[in-house]
Amino acid sequence: MTEVALIRHGSTFWNKEGRMQGHSENPLDDEGWSQARKLAERLSSEHWDVLISSDLQRARQTAAALLEKLELSEIRYDRRLREMDRGLAAGTTEEERIARWGPDWRRLADRIGIESDDEAAQRGSGLLREVAGRYPGMKILLISHGMILRNALRGILPELDIAEPLRNASVTRLRHDGSGWVCERYNCTSHLEERGEIG
Repeated sequence: MTEVALIRHGSTFWNKEGRMQGHSENPLDDEGWSQARKLAERLSSEHWDVLISSDLQRARQTAAALLEKLELSEIRYDRRLREMDRGLAAGTTEEERIARWGPDWRRLADRIGIESDDEAAQRGSGLLREVAGRYPGMKILLISHGMILRNALRGILPELDIAEPLRNASVTRLRHDGSGWVCERYNCTSHLEERGEIG
């Protein structure tokens, strides 16, 4: 049985400002570092075999906080774990997008250079299938971003309800038995509470 934990990076200032981050290089804010440390503390009670992260700064920093507490020697980076490309909309708020492109700006996604959900689902689910095949029977941590993770899940488990946005430093647990995927826990942040645990 292969187990995969999908982790969204800790919070950033742009998260709080409601700005699309995409491929932008934004660091964790103070709360994000605190979230990453709490997550690392909880995960340190478990055995993990592999740690793979997006190469974007906020994910790299989250992964580094985990590495300090886990019995692992390295972080492996994969650009396919990057957030969805937001093109010209990167760094903008909803108000700014409406001012620039109008209230129907989503219809201009191709022109703006925004990666589609279907493209993200193909990229993310392809990576998940590759990881399950490369590390059978192991426990893998994947540090990534909210939208690409949700679309990756849509690609492997189309029946799964992913309407709820993934929270910062959340954990979504999957298992793969060689024939199919099961989502055991979606969007868990109980470890950020005083006495929370990740099931």
